[in-house]
Amino acid sequence: MSANRCLHLFSRLQRHIIPRAARCPVSSGSALLHRQHQDGSVVSRRTVSSDSFSSKPPDTSLFVPVSLKADASEDGDVGVELTQPLDRIELLKVLNQFYKKKEMQKLAAVNGLDARLFHQAFISFRKHVLETLFLPADLHIILSDICSGSGHVDDIYPYFMRHAKQIFPMLDCMDDLRKISDLRVPANWYPDARAIQRKVIFHAGPTNSGKTYQAIQRYLTAKSGVYCGPLKLLAHEIFEKSNMQYGVPCDLVTGEERTFMDPDGQASAHVACTIEMCSVTTPYEVAVIDEIQMIRDPSRGWAWTRALLGLCAEEIHVCGEPAAIHFIRELMFTTGEELEVNTYKRLTPFEILDNALESLNNLRPGDCIVCFSKNDIYSISRQIEAKGLECAVIYGSLPPGTKLSQAKKFNDPDDPCKILVATDAIGMGLNLSIRRVIFNSLIKPNVNEKGEKQMDTISTSQALQIAGRAGRFSSVYQEGQVTTMHTDDLSVLKEILSRSVEPIQTAGLHPTAEQIEMFAYHLPDTTLSNLVDIFVSLSQVDGMYFVCNIDDFKFLADMIQHIPLNLRSRYVFCTAPINKKQPFVCTSFLKFARQFSRDEPLTYNWVCRHVSWPLSAPKNIKDLIHLEAVHDVFDLYLWLSYRFMDMFPDTAMVRESQQELDDIIKEGVRNITLLIRATNSSITAPPGSKQGKKGAISGSASAANVTNVTNKRAERGPVEELMDSSLAGRLVRDGLLTPDLLRQLQSEWSKNKKQEVPNQSALNKDHRDNTRVKNKKKK
Repeated sequence: MSANRCLHLFSRLQRHIIPRAARCPVSSGSALLHRQHQDGSVVSRRTVSSDSFSSKPPDTSLFVPVSLKADASEDGDVGVELTQPLDRIELLKVLNQFYKKKEMQKLAAVNGLDARLFHQAFISFRKHVLETLFLPADLHIILSDICSGSGHVDDIYPYFMRHAKQIFPMLDCMDDLRKISDLRVPANWYPDARAIQRKVIFHAGPTNSGKTYQAIQRYLTAKSGVYCGPLKLLAHEIFEKSNMQYGVPCDLVTGEERTFMDPDGQASAHVACTIEMCSVTTPYEVAVIDEIQMIRDPSRGWAWTRALLGLCAEEIHVCGEPAAIHFIRELMFTTGEELEVNTYKRLTPFEILDNALESLNNLRPGDCIVCFSKNDIYSISRQIEAKGLECAVIYGSLPPGTKLSQAKKFNDPDDPCKILVATDAIGMGLNLSIRRVIFNSLIKPNVNEKGEKQMDTISTSQALQIAGRAGRFSSVYQEGQVTTMHTDDLSVLKEILSRSVEPIQTAGLHPTAEQIEMFAYHLPDTTLSNLVDIFVSLSQVDGMYFVCNIDDFKFLADMIQHIPLNLRSRYVFCTAPINKKQPFVCTSFLKFARQFSRDEPLTYNWVCRHVSWPLSAPKNIKDLIHLEAVHDVFDLYLWLSYRFMDMFPDTAMVRESQQELDDIIKEGVRNITLLIRATNSSITAPPGSKQGKKGAISGSASAANVTNVTNKRAERGPVEELMDSSLAGRLVRDGLLTPDLLRQLQSEWSKNKKQEVPNQSALNKDHRDNTRVKNKKKK
């Protein structure tokens, strides 16, 4: 090899070889961190190592290795030219020897590689060494020295760690990640609110105690104000009362809607909004935060925490259960603000009856049966109308307009509809004239703070919220009553309502887009779902807070991970309020994201083609559920349109179509009994007639109910029995036959019954004669 060639190789080698100091294993300690900012400046600062940062160890099961490109080294075959080609068999022996050394494993653990990560990193490193065509010159030389006996196997360590930090980039910036995910002082996230001395007033009391009314009166008399409610219906109610009843100009802001009273679109001094949409930078004189006890909600609690700590208002009026007083006082202590408490008593009494309803024959005007599943609502509403009574139906997935329409129907004294069948959606947001609340069951599905689904008895807080709808102060019935459908449940309900409401002890938090962006800066090749997982794993909260459940966020993030989006857009898409149980809505979400990624605007015509608009009235429950899903898709479009206006330009036309769809759904719900008949006649069993008794509070039938079921079955006519048969039932469910048409067919079949046997005999005779003729011809 010529001297010039040697100098050239040596100069190339110097650029890549690891300095001797770096090759020597070092103990953990402080390190100099270099970070280049977007303006090009480089800032060096001394950071404290993980040894001096008191925190919980990271959950390394969340560390997903980054795939490295198998590009050949830019050094080419420099290592081969300086030494010699490597023997793969000897190389494998050396690598395995390195892996088995306990000292190397301990040293790797000090630098963040636990046993699991060490194994993963070694597998990746071994594959890299054995399969790469040309290794980096420095690594090739070290391995050659070890194989030839002039080096020590420990010399592999710095190169192994270099590779480990390439596939696990979080190892190199763990301290920074911990600081970004430090959630111990959330009050400091809102400097505008901390810059003013706020007066916080807690209006505490049960349902129907006038606490929210008092707060709203102060809101209306203020120069400026914001109302923050848990539901769109509540925000709409305050919006309408402010403008129509009190003459106070008020805007409406929800996730899917912006309504400005000023014709030019100028913001009014007052605004009613859903709590997620409140501004923490706009100054107000008065702010009202409704249903503050939801600060502990596993999924949405972060919104109440953000509003309480961040609203820039001189007066913060908080409304909710007395069980939250002590916790809110402690929370305000962290902001240096005192809490004034005003307590209220219920305006109208309600009593727990000593007898359960037992039978739908005992229903009276003003009754509301509360169920915790749609199937129970469909079943009970059909049975009620089979008795010649009209009933209104309200459940969570109905559009707001349809809920209001059903509530108006039930409240109207001139309307024959006097019975309501509803889920716990009536617990807040609707003013209803209910005389008696009847719990069909006391078991409700829910999701705990860990995101786990479970069936559990309703809490005292939930029971009081629902029972408190009976005997409202502003309704026809000044005194309310509460009972259960089944006798076995009544004693349980009394025990639940006799308990004190469990005091609130924690408030929810949620990682912000800015925090996730900072994480992504350090971990640019990590998926959004994995980023959030690592954030939650490393996050530090004190005893007053918890990190809200992020399963829905991760579900959406995983769904669109393959779609090329920038991080901020991806984050916004994943915060969209979507019911992941609706396949059509999820499919629409995916198509929206894909169209958005192509930089192609989602026009009104595009959306109409996707949902097959216009749609006709539902013929069965399946159609109704699909219409509700389409309504949610329109909601999703409107929600995204206020975040990406250029890409979702046809807001007005979509909203107009949504109004038409709302009217179609209203009509479908008015005829819900016919839809149920057309869908599934098998759900006609009375409430609680499930096979097997699974406990006193499971909604199972008592002995009296079983008797009622037997009697009703005995009373069923031939048409009803016929409808239960497979073919007839299927035709009715599909809407191809009506009950009247089925009766006519049954009548005709009865008349022709006597002719069936003779006719069949004649057919058999004809068949035998034809067979004889054919046989003769063959002969």
